[in-house]
Amino acid sequence: MTIVYCGVCPHPPIVVPEVGGDEASLVSDTQEALLELGRRLKKSGADTVVIISPHAPIFREVVGINMSPLLKGDLGSFRAGNVRYMMENDLDLAREINKQAAELGMTVVELTETEERQYGISLRLDHGVVVPLYFLRKAGLETPLVHVSMALGEPQKLYLFGVAVRRAAEALGRRTALLASGDMSHGLTRDAPSGYMPRGKDFDSLMVRLLAVPDVEGIVKMDPELVAQAGECGYHSVVMMLGALDGYDVNAEVISYEGPFGVGYLVASLEPAGANPEKSLLKKMRAAQQTETSKRRAAESYLVKIARNTLESYVSGSAPPALAEVPEEFREKAGVFVSIKKHGNLRGCIGTTQPTRSNIAEEVAANAISAGINDPRFEPVRKDELGELEYSVDVLQTPEIISGLHELDPARYGVIVRSGRRSGLLLPDLEGIDTPEEQVDIARRKAGIGPDEPVKLARFEVIRYK
Repeated sequence: MTIVYCGVCPHPPIVVPEVGGDEASLVSDTQEALLELGRRLKKSGADTVVIISPHAPIFREVVGINMSPLLKGDLGSFRAGNVRYMMENDLDLAREINKQAAELGMTVVELTETEERQYGISLRLDHGVVVPLYFLRKAGLETPLVHVSMALGEPQKLYLFGVAVRRAAEALGRRTALLASGDMSHGLTRDAPSGYMPRGKDFDSLMVRLLAVPDVEGIVKMDPELVAQAGECGYHSVVMMLGALDGYDVNAEVISYEGPFGVGYLVASLEPAGANPEKSLLKKMRAAQQTETSKRRAAESYLVKIARNTLESYVSGSAPPALAEVPEEFREKAGVFVSIKKHGNLRGCIGTTQPTRSNIAEEVAANAISAGINDPRFEPVRKDELGELEYSVDVLQTPEIISGLHELDPARYGVIVRSGRRSGLLLPDLEGIDTPEEQVDIARRKAGIGPDEPVKLARFEVIRYK
């Protein structure tokens, strides 16, 4: 086991005496706990420390790794520029993490000066790293670092990052420590920086309880509504860190927890204590996903199978599947829309209002690729996502001109809005669209038609296949 230590550390600048001054004494428990974390980390014999920070450049479902050869940062923005660090970046480990993450189906982007210029981001060490580093250094730790951006997204997906870190450490024979930087709820009291959040205390107490066990599955599968209402910045970092301990017994301890300024500061120590395959959440998740995927695919309609198989072949770089004998009902021509969702969220939707192919089946195949690759609202579908996607196909019936909104019913009819050469279409029975006014307004915006411009309306029905 080359993951030798894991931990959770808060990052309030006020905990650093050079920043907090006299007020730093109000978080003395956190100060001592961070020092103790540093002492334990040093004792573990780690060669490199990987720190996941929620204040580095953040991307959805994509983890960023800082590839600057020298990592530099300070607390100058908190009036303590003398608290500064410059340390070696373990680039070999960073690259290997990227490689292992890709094999697990998770996207990691290497952040260099090019990305810094292109996206206007900063590769300096943020306070999510510098604050814990202050105490690690005081405890005598002098190792290279890997600076990682926390990602947002499905917890079960983010969990794979920790698995990738462990596999990278094993591949290089690198004794590695992984720290999750993050504060708990920012809304514990009426005078908290983010205002009072009634569920903040519930979230914090649950995290304290689950980390002390540790109940990894309980954390990864925590109620997303509770997380959303807590106003925290550490949950996703913790989930990403926990993957490194997958399939291992763990000696866990919550060293301290306090919230004197209305923000929860939690310091936890997690030391691997030997392999235990029964503790592998990854195995459970993969088995559950395979079961769910098998059920979904067994229930797919003919047209949805075409959409999925076509896009999967395209993204995987294999030859497109040959269309078998097309059932008679799909040999005619029609406009078709293919919609793709991921975890209930739209991932792509493109179609044709008029037929462009010789039959409906071919129309679906063409539009499936467009929906997955060419929808300008989304990045192209990646190979690692294919197993998580759900498809539906709408075959459009002949549109009919209508005279006004009173002839629309969003649950039954889709709408086409036209003004000159501009036109916008919206499918029927879409979640969150309950009135004709909403339906037409969205279709106008899709077409770039102003709210006061005169338009012609048409309605249509669809046959929806899932």
